[in-house]
Amino acid sequence: MTNLKLAVIYYSSTGTNYQLAQWAEAGGKEAGAEVKLLKVPETAPQEAIESNPAWKAHYEATKDVPEVTLDDLEWADAIIFSVPTRFGNMPSQMKAFLDTTGGLWFNGKLVNKTVSAMTSAQNPHGGQESTLLALYTTMYHWGAIVAAPGYTDPVTFAAGGNPYGTSVSVNQDGEMVEDVQAAVIHQAKRTLSIAEKLK
Repeated sequence: MTNLKLAVIYYSSTGTNYQLAQWAEAGGKEAGAEVKLLKVPETAPQEAIESNPAWKAHYEATKDVPEVTLDDLEWADAIIFSVPTRFGNMPSQMKAFLDTTGGLWFNGKLVNKTVSAMTSAQNPHGGQESTLLALYTTMYHWGAIVAAPGYTDPVTFAAGGNPYGTSVSVNQDGEMVEDVQAAVIHQAKRTLSIAEKLK
């Protein structure tokens, strides 16, 4: 897979989805792909970030992570998204970025990209599945190929059994409840194996 290019694109306010994205990056590199770890721009007002110590700390700690551009989407053969759920949907920061992809979509630049997604919420029924499905709706409009993990490896069950993409619950202390690292790495490798077939 040395000629495959993977973009891992995330939004994270307090760090959970940044960690998922880092595991996906590691899985992509293990598979031999060239990987870019990229964040979507923060659009929340500074006062909202400042009022939440965990959000502020994560914002400061990840200032040097490069922000995604449309060129990165065009560059990638495969794209893995990692986003928290917001009322059963993707956060506005990710939606704002996806809404800028119209030019690439119009020119067919996103057709046959292999895509997959991950998410987190404070409880297992807090919108994890609907968030992934909502994000995939955009991908269907792109003409991209969704590479959901399904039940292709037993690690999916240890991670909570979400066939649409790895998802994790986060407790009140900001700690992940399920052990999802292996599932994320499997999902990244599966995404790349499908991208390799398409390429």
